Order: sequence, then structure tokens, then C-alpha cells
Amino acid sequence: MSTDLHHTPEHDATERPAPEPASVTASPRAAVLHDLVIDWFGAHARDLPWRRPDAGAWSVMVSEFMLQQTPVARVLPVHEQWLARWPRPADLAAESPGEAVRAWGRLGYPRRALRLHAAAGAIAQRHGGEVPHEHAELLALPGVGEYTAAAVASFAYGRRHTVLDTNVRRVFARVVTGVAHPPNATTAAERRTAASLLPADEATAARWAAATMELGALVCTARSPQCGQCPVAALCAWRLAGSPPHEGPPRRGQTYAGTDRQVRGRLLAVLRASPGPVPQAALDAVWHEPVQRARALDGLVEDGLVEPLAHGVYRLPA
Repeated sequence: MSTDLHHTPEHDATERPAPEPASVTASPRAAVLHDLVIDWFGAHARDLPWRRPDAGAWSVMVSEFMLQQTPVARVLPVHEQWLARWPRPADLAAESPGEAVRAWGRLGYPRRALRLHAAAGAIAQRHGGEVPHEHAELLALPGVGEYTAAAVASFAYGRRHTVLDTNVRRVFARVVTGVAHPPNATTAAERRTAASLLPADEATAARWAAATMELGALVCTARSPQCGQCPVAALCAWRLAGSPPHEGPPRRGQTYAGTDRQVRGRLLAVLRASPGPVPQAALDAVWHEPVQRARALDGLVEDGLVEPLAHGVYRLPA
């Protein structure tokens, strides 16, 4: 996976859970970690549009939806186009869900576009068109889970929340727990570690959340950690233990060629490119195997990404 991916959907854990970490809150070690990582972030943070002072909470929310399982480099142009077309949640809510799917392009996992559209509609209806500040209100939006609510509250509004994406979990696994990788699914022990490390000051906590995420994306990467560039290498439990290899089963990369996901992508590409409904024959031409093609199309319909019309004609959702 790319080193700058954000959080990914959790799967059932098949690895042994990480050992219980010792609390570091009462130790000066936590304050040292804060200083070192935040100072590093100040010098090395990427200039990303959703981090800029004038970005706004909607830009942050859009980025969080787009960055799920998608590298920053692919998100940047789509994020720019999205904000240019829909600078406010109400602007997106006024369009059809199909237009959101069309504009999503080739980012992948297009159900995210439907969820973002639904969240925009709820923001327009319940919150006067402004992305809410409070974690509970964010969590109540359709398509927003625990991570996204915490990330938007923290990154957009400087609130104090634990923000645990894949990169942050890996940093904490190595620096605090001394293992190469976190478990497949977030554990209670990881949440306790994150909470124990969270700075008490709200602004510092928000900065810490962004800094640890960036450290995991750029330095403490999954496959090739750059320990020589890490600001906390001297305090890293995993490195001090000799960087022992991961003891769980190897993590498998996701395949794409020949999968239903590839077929779904090709079907959606035809529908996105068409200004109107598409006949069955045009969809049949994108994949040679009829059973898999039909299964993929049925899945798109079930997910609400495609609407069937009469006489074997399909369109993006209206």
C-alpha cells in the first residue's frame, strides 16, 4: 500500500493482539514525544490544501472521505475539482447522487461518493450548511464513522480527540508497544495507548494528531521505515529491541485484475462518461464473462451506485 494512505476499513483480526502497553501519561516521556514529533511536523509537513489556514471544515471533510484507501497524489486533483464545483455542502446536496459518483472519477470505492453526498445533505438540512463542530454531531451524519468524526473535529476545529488511522496505529505500535505492525483491527489496548498519549491542551492535541499521522505516512512506513530520519528513533521501543520482525501472518496486498471490483470500475466508467442512460449492450461490451459482469452490475445496483430503468437501460442515481 502507499505510505500516505489514511485509515482503511477494519477486518477481523487474525494476528495475536499487541501486548498491553504501559501508561506513559505520568512520565516525562510523553511530553518529550510530543515535542519531538510536533517539531518534526513543523519542519516536514506536506503543504496539502486541506491543511491550509483558509481551507475550511468542508475541505477537511471531503479530504477525509477521499483519502480512505487512496494515496494523497491521486486525491489532490479530484479534491481541487470537487471544491471548485461544490465549495459548500449545500452545493453538493443540491445535485443528484449520480453527479457525485460521476465526479468521483477513478478514485475507487465509489460508495464513498454516495456517503459524502448523504452527509452533505444532512449538513444542509440539520446544521444550516455548516460542518458541525461537535464530535457527536459529526458522528450522527450519514457515512461518518468514529475515525472521520474525530479527524474532522481535530483537523478542522482544533478539538482534542484521538485520531487513529493506519499510520498513527503503526507509529504507536512501534514507538510504544515495540512491535512492527499493529493488529488488523483496532484494539482496546491501542485506544488506551492513544488516549494516554493525547496532550491535555486542545490545540496541541490537534497538532499531535496531524503530526503522528504524517510521521507514519512519510517516515514510519509499513514496508521501508526510515528510522534514520525519525525524530523519536532514540525512544522507539521497536528499534531499541532490534527491530524484530512482525510475528503475525504476512499481510496480503489487494489484487485487482480480474476481480469483480475491476468489472464494477469498468461498468461505472461507461456510465460516468455518458450524459444520459446507457443501454445494456454498451455495458456488456466492457467485460467478456457474462456471469461475472452480471454479478458486478447487480452489486452496483444493490449499492445504490446504478439505477436500472425499463428495457435494460441503466443510469447513475438521480
